[in-house]
Amino acid sequence: MDFALNIVIGNIISLVAGIFIILSMWVNDEKKAYFYQFLNAFILMFSSVFFFSWTGVTTMAIAASRNLMVYKDRLTRNWTIFFIFISIVIGLIVNTMGFVGLLPIIAIVQITLCNFYLKTIKTIKTSFIVNSLIYVVYFLAILDFSSAIIESFTALVGLVSLYRLITGDDSKN
Repeated sequence: MDFALNIVIGNIISLVAGIFIILSMWVNDEKKAYFYQFLNAFILMFSSVFFFSWTGVTTMAIAASRNLMVYKDRLTRNWTIFFIFISIVIGLIVNTMGFVGLLPIIAIVQITLCNFYLKTIKTIKTSFIVNSLIYVVYFLAILDFSSAIIESFTALVGLVSLYRLITGDDSKN
């Protein structure tokens, strides 16, 4: 398969994954948000193969597993440490992209710590927004334009949703 076709296929898969990241940012229920985050990471794991981003494949597989555990209320302190350790070690082993390959590792460590420590929807949304911004840079660097656009849009949706929560203009999503 040639590189151009890989980019197209990867972008199409990422577009599907993007639907779930947007939904995770829009809902105001922690469990639903993490379930949508799980679906997003699981699908992005497959799109990363088409971008030859082995750090992306690895970190998305770890993120999907972690998000499933958060969704099922099973993310303990020990599991948090395990996910951080394995993300760093395996991420560094498979990184072939230099600094760009470090971005998914930074993002997964950031969100894993937030998954464990943050318990309110406002702080969770804020952590999702920060995570989205890290991924915008990463996706642009690997030419995953649909994910970069979706993550940018997701960060904006998150900001609007967070604003609505803070101001009390929330219609119970």
